[in-house]
Amino acid sequence: MPTYTYTAIEQATGRERQGKLEGSSRTQVAARLKQQGLSPISLLETDAATTAQRSVARAVINRSRPRISQWLPRGKVRRRQLVPFTRQLATLVNAGVPLARGLEILQRQERHPAFQALLVDLARAIGSGGNFSDGLRRHPAVFDRLYLTMTRSGEAAGLLGPVLERQAQFMEKAERLRGRIKTALTYPVIIMLLATAILTVLLVFVVPKFESIFSGLLKGQPLPALTVALLMLSSVLRAHFLLTVVGGGLGVLLGRWLMRTERGSRTKERVLHWIPGVGDLRLKAAVARATRTLGALLEGGVPILEALAIARDAAGSGPVAGALDECCARVKQGETLSGALEETSVLPGLVTGMVQVGEETGALPEMLRRIADAYDEEVDQAVAGLTALLEPAMVVGMAVVVGGIVLALFLPIVSIIQHLQ
Repeated sequence: MPTYTYTAIEQATGRERQGKLEGSSRTQVAARLKQQGLSPISLLETDAATTAQRSVARAVINRSRPRISQWLPRGKVRRRQLVPFTRQLATLVNAGVPLARGLEILQRQERHPAFQALLVDLARAIGSGGNFSDGLRRHPAVFDRLYLTMTRSGEAAGLLGPVLERQAQFMEKAERLRGRIKTALTYPVIIMLLATAILTVLLVFVVPKFESIFSGLLKGQPLPALTVALLMLSSVLRAHFLLTVVGGGLGVLLGRWLMRTERGSRTKERVLHWIPGVGDLRLKAAVARATRTLGALLEGGVPILEALAIARDAAGSGPVAGALDECCARVKQGETLSGALEETSVLPGLVTGMVQVGEETGALPEMLRRIADAYDEEVDQAVAGLTALLEPAMVVGMAVVVGGIVLALFLPIVSIIQHLQ
């Protein structure tokens, strides 16, 4: 029977205890520790624990860094900061380092003041006798429901280290997908900003000079309609430049606020759904997020109804969230997950087929991960295709706008030349 080295917290006093205990499995050892009034933090077989203790110095490097000045603003903890934190904490816990000690090590090497204060608070929560998940629950703006649920399931099974490592892998893939989409949208946004700046300069500084030339040479002759419209636009922009800038900024802020409301979000979903290429891209990205989240939760031992509810929140798409809501209701009535997915008719048939295979083979979490990987690749290809189409389309659009301005300024010149002849 294998021997396990454990690190646990006494429920009565909050003290940390370490020791060894024999058992047929980690689950059995965790259950015995709970009977003794202990909350397990990590459970490692003796051989694995010895190896981990030997490699802890290589796994965790406490780099000497300059201290941050106390008067700097605390700022905001970004989600991307959680990825290295989770990975390093998983390495420490797997190496047998006590959780409070691991948080102290990470706190000393953290350079971001807000995250440093957060780690101090987490260590204080554990030192006062609480669980790690209790400390995470005090920071809902940083640790979402998925992170909290997976951590709680890892604590309950005595597998906090492996669960944290799995969570770090999940977050890395999610950040990688989000980064690819942002990178693909960077170029079009820059082009739009440059086009707006060029048009503003033309309308404010260049067009008024042509207006004075036309009024002096045409001597009252009518201007072409396109030129009249351009001159009116230039006049309005010059007369109300500050109001236009402030109004545009307020319009952007108002639009972002409306998009956060339920009605505005539904309207945005409907509009994006009908844009060629964009609707399909958003559906694939939502399926990838939902299936990866669901697979990670089921692998961590989370009940399927709770896992479906969290995957619905992680989908980020109205149609997919509605389909998962419907699936949750059908599964609650005793229907299989694959059957419930097939009834929704929202998710692609590939998802339903692979989920059915996973249920029949008992490898549903692994199958869900494969679905997410497949759709991640499809999202990458779709983003690359949209970017390849968007770049020339924006160049053509800029050419049409600038060409229209040039044409509006050139038509009166033709009339002036004819008048002189």
